[in-house]
Amino acid sequence: MASTADIPPPPARPLRPVEAAAALGISEAEWLLSHAPGRVVPLKPPFGPLLEALPSLGPVMSLTRNESCVHEKDGCWGQMEIGRTMGLVLNHDIDLRLFLAHWVFGFAVETPLDQGGARLSLQFFDASGTAVHKVFARPKTDLAAYDALVARFRDPTPPDRLDVRPMPRREPDRPDSEIDVEALRAAWDDLRDVHDFHALLRRAGAGRAQALRLAGAPYARPVAPGSVADLFHRAAAEEVPVMIFVGNRGCIQIHTGPIRTVKPMGPWLNILDPGFNLHLRMDHIAAAWAVWKPQSDSPVHSLELFDAEGRLIAQIFGARKPGLPERADWQALLADIPSLGCA
Repeated sequence: MASTADIPPPPARPLRPVEAAAALGISEAEWLLSHAPGRVVPLKPPFGPLLEALPSLGPVMSLTRNESCVHEKDGCWGQMEIGRTMGLVLNHDIDLRLFLAHWVFGFAVETPLDQGGARLSLQFFDASGTAVHKVFARPKTDLAAYDALVARFRDPTPPDRLDVRPMPRREPDRPDSEIDVEALRAAWDDLRDVHDFHALLRRAGAGRAQALRLAGAPYARPVAPGSVADLFHRAAAEEVPVMIFVGNRGCIQIHTGPIRTVKPMGPWLNILDPGFNLHLRMDHIAAAWAVWKPQSDSPVHSLELFDAEGRLIAQIFGARKPGLPERADWQALLADIPSLGCA
């Protein structure tokens, strides 16, 4: 009988482009241009006209990620408003907020597959060469429309190398002593739209996680970083629809609806549903907060996840349409999460 030493280890998983680039000390965009297996066609910015043409492709998969979470949605682009620096895609399955000033590099990528054929994608990067959004062909994507789009928007004078700039370092929060906490709480009480929360933080001069910590209950309470796993499992088991926001400085992507298959795999917590996949690095979550915000039509509750540098990883809300009250079953799920340090 062979010993365990005679059994070969399983084959290593091929490095993803972002991992291969990091191993070489370069950005993913630089790696694509110089190391990618397959054909890479640089696309000409600005990318607004290209995005406006994406509905012609039919069904695709849109992917938005940050260092700690990957959000993948199948659907069609449509119901769009694309400006010079901002954009919206409101086609339910593909639901995006676009910050186009950070869309600096773009490529059409053809990646050979082990089983034959190739995977087609459009990939966009910020000035540091970090991915802001990717669009992948699906079995029902109109490939003739894809080829026409690439031919129309390819860069006629592609660069030999990319002029990437380092990612700006996150500005440290101001000292707590400089934040007017009572004014912060008063402005929080006066919120009439959750979309105004960013402006509230700017007026208060506070970082997001800092504001949650300083405001305290009933506005925000700390919960265990791992509580998101229990929340996802319960939402799936009790069929409570959710909204999951994941973003970076160039794009925010949103899933609205039920979740069904929640699976941990190593450090990753995964949602593996038809049409929606989420991959969350649990070991990157340094802080989690259950947050309450008033609105003119209904208060809303959310779970917000932060990394060790205070960057927002993801937000989870109960699914809700404007003008309707927040779901009681969602409120109950969040209320059942014990505050950090409580039994």
